[in-house]
Amino acid sequence: MVTVLKNVTNVITAVGEMYLFNKTHDNKVWTALFLMIISAVTGGITDLSFHAIGYTWQIINCFLTASYSLTLRRVMDTAKQVTKSGNLDEFSMVLLNNTLSLPLGFLLILLFNEVDYLSRTPLLQLPAFWLVTTFSGLLGLAISFTSMWFLHQTSATTYSLVGSLNKIPLSVAGIFLFHVSTSLENSASILFGLLAGVFFARAKMQDKSQTRS
Repeated sequence: MVTVLKNVTNVITAVGEMYLFNKTHDNKVWTALFLMIISAVTGGITDLSFHAIGYTWQIINCFLTASYSLTLRRVMDTAKQVTKSGNLDEFSMVLLNNTLSLPLGFLLILLFNEVDYLSRTPLLQLPAFWLVTTFSGLLGLAISFTSMWFLHQTSATTYSLVGSLNKIPLSVAGIFLFHVSTSLENSASILFGLLAGVFFARAKMQDKSQTRS
């Protein structure tokens, strides 16, 4: 159900771009968005359940995720007008983004008493823990750079949609790697997701050819 509601973020982002950036989307993009929602619904229909608090938090997450990508796109466009270079590179964006998250990080550390936990946990004495933690941090840094670069090169809607489409190869890989039993609903979910990717790719290729001409 998390996947079902997360795909609503794509629609919120697309609508937000229409109002904030006066950007129009053609029918192929809206078709891809619609197919992504159908894909998520068919995938989650086997374990749908309702919990008011869970739904509330997830809906808030959808709006915050859409606001994040739209705000980043707005900041990148504003930087072209107010900076001497006319651009805000990916390194600067990653630095500013992570710096702004530090106050919240320190607040959570104090709120959940993480310092006391770290001082008592035996994990700090394990080399494997430091190796995995360092590797995780490097991967997070790489994700930050690639996300900023991708959003800098394209629109917030494309960024959001591509982020949802990566669930398709993950689903297929999970079926084969973990020998997960599939059902008609799961297979339909993957099929609708693939169709959404085809429609979206064709829409972007058409936009690119029109821009060149």
